[in-house]
Amino acid sequence: MYSLLEPIINSLRIPSLRKKLIITAIVLIIYRIVAHIPASGIDLAALQNLFQSNQFLNLLDVFSGGTLGNFSIISLGLNPYINASIILQLLTMVFPSLEALSKEGEYGMKKINQYTRYLTVPLCVVQSIGVFTLLKNQGIILNINPLSVLALILVMTAGTIFLMWLGEIITEYGIGNGISILIFAGIVARAPVALFQTFSLVDQQQVINIILFALLALFIVFGIVFINEGRRQVLVQYARRFVAGREVGGSSTYLPLRVNQAGVIPIIFAVSLVLLPSFGAQYLSRVPISWLQNIGNFLQLNFQINSAAYDVVYFFLIIGFTYFYTAVIFNPTKIADELRKSGAFIPGVRPGSATAAYLNYILLRITLIGAIFLGIVAILPSIISNITGITTLALGGTGLLIVVSVILDTAKQFESGLIERNYEGFLK
Repeated sequence: MYSLLEPIINSLRIPSLRKKLIITAIVLIIYRIVAHIPASGIDLAALQNLFQSNQFLNLLDVFSGGTLGNFSIISLGLNPYINASIILQLLTMVFPSLEALSKEGEYGMKKINQYTRYLTVPLCVVQSIGVFTLLKNQGIILNINPLSVLALILVMTAGTIFLMWLGEIITEYGIGNGISILIFAGIVARAPVALFQTFSLVDQQQVINIILFALLALFIVFGIVFINEGRRQVLVQYARRFVAGREVGGSSTYLPLRVNQAGVIPIIFAVSLVLLPSFGAQYLSRVPISWLQNIGNFLQLNFQINSAAYDVVYFFLIIGFTYFYTAVIFNPTKIADELRKSGAFIPGVRPGSATAAYLNYILLRITLIGAIFLGIVAILPSIISNITGITTLALGGTGLLIVVSVILDTAKQFESGLIERNYEGFLK
């Protein structure tokens, strides 16, 4: 346990890292305080009864960190921002101008992030209207006059924009990726509620099922760490050459290719999209148009949370997003070009396009292993839930994936900061 906490303990002794930790902690405290400020005009008792009887809404509440269950001013969470990020990244592959912008380094990423923020606003409005319609049909909205509806939509939109701002503060001034940290904090904050609901329903027969879930959780944690730390070491050789009359080069090193290059991002993207059919079904089933009601009823019947269709779509979304995001963050052509410019080569492989093709060949195969593992781990708790009948822990796989991945990524940033600090001290 000490070895896991050692980077954090050592970082407290370094002023720059200590400052980042303090900023991150303050932002998380603000986030959890705001999560308990309810929006006006809502019957909270009726809302809680609805969430207890609806597994889809309970799933949304888990990933919003409990903000939707008490209908706080940030009840939409970061889903609109995540959906906007997905849309922008898809458009980057379609429009050459956006693709060229994404390759312009830091400036290009800032512009794309700016476009993502702009797109988040209309998505917030659309999702706010959808949530309002759903709650109105359930009789949970107390005031339905136009001014109250407009105020509710504006509050929900402003809440998501506020969360975006908090996430960017963590990314720029704190530790880790701000969006991932906020999602992590929401899941961790909601976990005790799920555990309490589970143990409150425990009988003698369910004890075995809970033990089964605990063993499954240990397997998931071990698997996530094993896959996230997995590397395919590609041997790289530096050619011998003469510089200023001296022979340099001739050494060798390894290019580490991660089995899971995309980290936790595919899970977050997949969760955001896999919820859309269920959310649409909730809305369409109450629209006063017969053919739309039929579509909504069909989706409700065949695409329920933990159903076979839900698990299959979720599984393949994770695989697709793993490949997609890996292609975004790892460019074999660029790596091959940098190796060629530095006088390095992979033994037995020609520099240039042949090296890029070789790296791509390796990456496609190791990414498949990581993607299938993530997909299996994400749907396995759902399968076990259908077998054991425990629905309150059915989201454990996805939650553990996000929590463990975020912890690993954040711990690596701690270690990087400590190593950087040691190098600075050595250079001085």
